[in-house]
Amino acid sequence: MRPTTQYLSDARDQFDKYKVTAELAMAQMPDGDLFDVPFAGGNSIVIIAKHLAGNMLSRWTNFLTTDGEKKDRNRDDEFEMDPGWSRDDLMAYWDQGWSCLTDVMDSLTEDDLARSVTIRGKEHSVVRAISRQMTHYAYHVGQIVLLARVHAGDSWQTLSIARGESERFNTKHWRARSASRPDLK
Repeated sequence: MRPTTQYLSDARDQFDKYKVTAELAMAQMPDGDLFDVPFAGGNSIVIIAKHLAGNMLSRWTNFLTTDGEKKDRNRDDEFEMDPGWSRDDLMAYWDQGWSCLTDVMDSLTEDDLARSVTIRGKEHSVVRAISRQMTHYAYHVGQIVLLARVHAGDSWQTLSIARGESERFNTKHWRARSASRPDLK
């Protein structure tokens, strides 16, 4: 696989991991806790997820041909709670944003990576624009996970290797890899 094709594949995989990680964290939350603002001036999980979806819809709609900051985007509104919103409303908007992103990522070609796009009037290479979004989404997914973890307390189900389980995990997975690859023994 060529490095440029590999980049597109790896980026798509990373975006998928961020989406799944956030969804697994949100799934551990009672509906009411999703809306909880942890401190004055802070954001609830719903607000963070709403902002991510709004960002995705702006950045990825007509990604190669229009500025990533769409004129009809109301970014400030993303940080306001919509009265009457439910988990289902949030997840529908969330899925809309992610679908916009994945449709574009799945359509990009190696040639597209040599192109430029604009975000807020500033030119970016396509690779830089994708990397910029990955970093932004990782930042906010981390916030979602932390807030979910705090709310869940002792009932939290880890999304990673459990504390104190690293050695067992490494041994199990290293053995599985080395059994199928003699060059690793």
